[in-house]
Amino acid sequence: MINIEQHLNQLREGLPPPATAGYFGSELSIDQAQLVLFPVSFDATTSYRRGTHRTPAAMRIPSHQLDLFDRTFGPVYRVGISQYLDSQYQDDVQRYNDKAGLHAQKVITAWEDGEKPMDQDLEIVNQSSFKLNELVRQRTSSLLRRGKLIGLVGGDHSVPFGYLQALASMHSDFGIIHMDAHHDLRVAYEGFQHSHASIMYNVMENIPQVSQLLSIGIRDFSEDEWRYAHDHPAIQTLYYDDLFSGLATGRSFADLLEARLAKLPEKVYISFDIDGLDPALCPGTGTPVPGGLSYSQALWILERLHQLGKTLVGFDLCEINQAGAGDAEYDDWDFNVGSRILYKLCGLLAASNQIEPLA
Repeated sequence: MINIEQHLNQLREGLPPPATAGYFGSELSIDQAQLVLFPVSFDATTSYRRGTHRTPAAMRIPSHQLDLFDRTFGPVYRVGISQYLDSQYQDDVQRYNDKAGLHAQKVITAWEDGEKPMDQDLEIVNQSSFKLNELVRQRTSSLLRRGKLIGLVGGDHSVPFGYLQALASMHSDFGIIHMDAHHDLRVAYEGFQHSHASIMYNVMENIPQVSQLLSIGIRDFSEDEWRYAHDHPAIQTLYYDDLFSGLATGRSFADLLEARLAKLPEKVYISFDIDGLDPALCPGTGTPVPGGLSYSQALWILERLHQLGKTLVGFDLCEINQAGAGDAEYDDWDFNVGSRILYKLCGLLAASNQIEPLA
């Protein structure tokens, strides 16, 4: 193992880390770290543009470009950040993604051709998703029992379900802040029971420990989703058009969010779909939608949660994809933005849990 104090001091100096280093240049092991970034390289249920399965690995190098001092949360890296790199886990996730992705494409093609998908294809996708959820639940539960804080990095937005199950086994009551362009309240979208478009429906139907869901920036949804959200007593939504209208008529961003944030329980989880942002910040994301939060507005929400004394129990950051798919010389803009959101989430997770620096 490397010397923790020496390594953290090297990060403080701001020198370029080795290309083999983990997120934000960290070379700490799981045992040495207090905060673990947990990759889930799965995007089989993506219904428009796949590619987010590459993100957990691909975002690592762009994250090396960050300056690691944060005005709100200080030198976040000093709490000790590591990345979960178990080879058997990675192999299992890749196997589930490859198998499910092959059959999911057959299902999607059948729908697009006006045909009924084969039950066998749907069953394979759903079984692969169930196995992935259970794998994620088991592995994150093990890390939580070791006292680690966890931030999950996707992948499509279906992947946090197992982690949320693991958190529910440890916390009897917590709320979710859901930043997204979509409600994600569809029932078995395209026949996929754990679709990226169904994550919040599955959470609200199956994880009773989640007592409130606050969705922010929503601007693309079905009528059924709208009715479900409208009728559900535990769901509050700040639609993007209402946000824009409020700002256009002179209300402040803080005024529009303050009461909603304060209403959340003391413990919260953040589910951050990058397409909640203006697509100028994330052009590669799988299902981009015009409008959305600015980068500064998203960071304000995270910082305001800290000021309100909320405790972040965990987070996920999903749906980041590579704009250009390698066609341009510099096509990592989405990873650049995503890395900064990820570091700020790490800062909130560490600070709200009052984690002391390692050195």
